[in-house]
Amino acid sequence: MNDQIHSDGSDHEHGALGDAEYAEFMELAAQEGFDVEDVEGAIDEAGHGPLPVLAVVGRPNVGKSTLVNRIIGRREAVVEDKPGVTRDRVTYEAEWAGRRFKVVDTGGWEQDVLGIDASVAAQAEYAIEAADAVVFVVDSTVGATDTDEAVVKLLRRAAKPVVLCANKVDGQSGEADATALWSLGLGEPHPVSSLHGRGTGDLLDAVLEALPEAPAQRFGTALGGPRRIALIGRPNVGKSSLLNKVANEDRVVVNEMAGTTRDPVDELIQLGGITWKFIDTAGIRRRVHLQEGADYYASLRTAAAVEKAEVAVVLIDASESISVQDQRIITMAVEAGRALVVAYNKWDTLDEERRYYLEREIETELAQIAWAPRVNVSALTGRHMEKLVPAIETAIEGWETRIPTGRLNAFLGEIVASHPHPVRGGKQPRILFGTQAGTKPPRFVLFSSGFLEHGYRRFVERRLREEFGFEGTPIHISVRVREKRGRKK
Repeated sequence: MNDQIHSDGSDHEHGALGDAEYAEFMELAAQEGFDVEDVEGAIDEAGHGPLPVLAVVGRPNVGKSTLVNRIIGRREAVVEDKPGVTRDRVTYEAEWAGRRFKVVDTGGWEQDVLGIDASVAAQAEYAIEAADAVVFVVDSTVGATDTDEAVVKLLRRAAKPVVLCANKVDGQSGEADATALWSLGLGEPHPVSSLHGRGTGDLLDAVLEALPEAPAQRFGTALGGPRRIALIGRPNVGKSSLLNKVANEDRVVVNEMAGTTRDPVDELIQLGGITWKFIDTAGIRRRVHLQEGADYYASLRTAAAVEKAEVAVVLIDASESISVQDQRIITMAVEAGRALVVAYNKWDTLDEERRYYLEREIETELAQIAWAPRVNVSALTGRHMEKLVPAIETAIEGWETRIPTGRLNAFLGEIVASHPHPVRGGKQPRILFGTQAGTKPPRFVLFSSGFLEHGYRRFVERRLREEFGFEGTPIHISVRVREKRGRKK
C-alpha cells in the first residue's frame, strides 16, 4: 500500500480528474446548462485539498478580529474594545484577487498564573506551526512591546513567511509610528487601519506573495516516507501505554497521574513489515480557553499533531462512559479530514454488564462515525494489538479511494430513479451529475437542479458508503445548483 502514499489527485490541474475525464465531464456540464466557469470553480474548490492557511497573530487588543473581518469581507469575528474577546481559534475562508485561502483568527487570553506573555506565546506557536504564512499584527500607536518581541522570536524559529501589519494607522500622521516597527526585524511594516480599511489591499497583496499557490501538504518525511499516525484521547486513557506496547519497549513515560505527556513524541515503529510514525500526543482535558498553563499548551500541540497526521487513532477508556470530551476529540479529527480509527482501551477489565452498556453508548453517542474501524484493545496486556494495523490500513485505503466519474454518475442515476428527492414547495430538485474532485479525504461535487436538503445529502453519503466502502474516512459533499437560465442548446 505504500506505493499509493502520494497518489493524491491534488497534483492534477483539474482536482482528481484526468484530462480526458475532465473534458468529458465539462461537455456533460455544458449539456445540462451549467456555466463552464462555475463548474471549473466547483471542481477547483473541492479538489484542491486543504487551502493555504494564513494565521493572524499578535497580542490581545491589537485589532486582529477587526482585521479578519476586513479580510473576509463580513462581520463574523467577534470584536469588542477589550482584550481577550476571542478565545477559541476560528477559521474562515477568504478570497483576494481570485485566490482563496483560510484565515485563522487567534485571540489573546486574559492573564493567568503564567502571565499573558506565556499564554499568547503558546497560542501563537500553534497558530504559526499550522499555518503556511503569518500576519503579525502590532498596534502602531503603542509600538513594539516585550510581548511582541516574544512572538517575533517564535516567528524566527518557525521560519514561516511573515507579513507585518502595523494596525491603527488612520492617517498620514500615523505613518511615522508604522515606520518605527522596522526595528522588529520582520521586514516592511504595512500601515493599515483594519477599522476603516485603509491599506488593507496592499497588505493582502503582500499576503498572496507569502502564501503558496497550493498547500505544501506532503505526508511523511519524503516520497514513500512513513505514514503519520496521531494517538489522541483524554488524559490517562492509555495513549503512552499503547505506544509502548506497539513498540515492544518503553519509549515514553507512563504514569497513573493524568497529563504526564506534554509534547507530542514522534516514534518510528516497525509493524507488519511497514514503518509507521506514531505521535503520542498530550491528553486533551477541557475546552482550550478553560485551560491554563501546560494543559492549555498541550491541547494546542495535540491539535497540531492531528493537523500533520494522516490517521487519527482515538483512544477511549472502555471502562468509563463515553464523555462529551471523547466526542469533541473525535470531532476534531473528523473536521481535520483525517482517516479515523477508534480504539477502546482497557477492554480486558470489562464485565458483561459494562460491555452491554458500552455497546448501547456507542450506538447512541457515536452513531455519526459508524464508518470508523473499531478495535477493542488492552494497552496493558497487549490484547488484540495485532488488529490495530489492519484497521489503520483499512482507514487509509478508504481515505485514498477515488470513484471514476462515469461509475459515480451511473450510481447517482440509480439513486435519483429509486429514491428521488422529496417535493418541496411544488418543486422536486434532482441530482443531474457529479464527480469526485479529490481524495484524502474523498471530496464530491454534486450538480443539481435545485437545493438538496441536508437529510438527502446524508442519504447520498450513506449510499456512497454502502456502494463503494469509504471505511474509516469522512466524506465531504458539496452541491452546486444550476442557475435558472434554461438549458443551453
